[in-house]
Amino acid sequence: MKIVKKREVEVVNGEADSFGNDFLGLLLKAFHDSDEKNKLSLEDLVGECKTFYFAGHETVNSLLSWTVFVLAIHGDWQEKARREVIQIFGNQNPHPEGIGKLKTMTMIINETLRLYSPLTSIVRQVGREVQLGKLVLPANVDLLVPNMALHRDPHLWGDDVHLFKPERFAEGISGATKFNAAAFFPFGLGPRSCVGMTFATTETKIALSMILQCYKFTLSPAYVHSPMTILTLRPQHGIQIILESLHKDA
Repeated sequence: MKIVKKREVEVVNGEADSFGNDFLGLLLKAFHDSDEKNKLSLEDLVGECKTFYFAGHETVNSLLSWTVFVLAIHGDWQEKARREVIQIFGNQNPHPEGIGKLKTMTMIINETLRLYSPLTSIVRQVGREVQLGKLVLPANVDLLVPNMALHRDPHLWGDDVHLFKPERFAEGISGATKFNAAAFFPFGLGPRSCVGMTFATTETKIALSMILQCYKFTLSPAYVHSPMTILTLRPQHGIQIILESLHKDA
């Protein structure tokens, strides 16, 4: 609430001419909307802020963990990603211009999202009665869409669906899915897809780039594969890896 109040005070005192064009600014604008139909309640505003914060932390943590996991197993792809990172950034910190050029890493992250999507299912509520083929869905029914099941469906991805093959995404998501949007949606679909999608993948790329610049890593024999879902898909016993510094003076 301190952050919310601070933003409000800045506008009231004339220190700022708007609530801002970021996510919090949009929420505050809706909170102060004169139209009661569009107005956001204080409870909803706080709830959205909490959701954005916790969901952002949990999803990135899950995605980064599983990406490190698959690269610890597949050393060839780890080396390909490292070469790309060094070629683009050298030993410098990752920067926005270079992040957009990480094609190999994007392929790796998309394949990780396919196999270990942070959200294993997505819940949506039917706003009004709708008919899908012969199926009639009444209003106010909750639908659970199992994206993990679709991500691992051999009819959509082939008989090697359970294998880690980032090359599936060499031609982008549309190429990998053959333009079937329902085959891959780790962040949801349509206008209600995750607002933090770009932020989550960018943050993961930055963290992974910095790891690859400094370390080579392999999976520890102590690791026990046991994915479980608590809000997000996570390794039940953590991911134990063995780090090897790439810098002799480290």
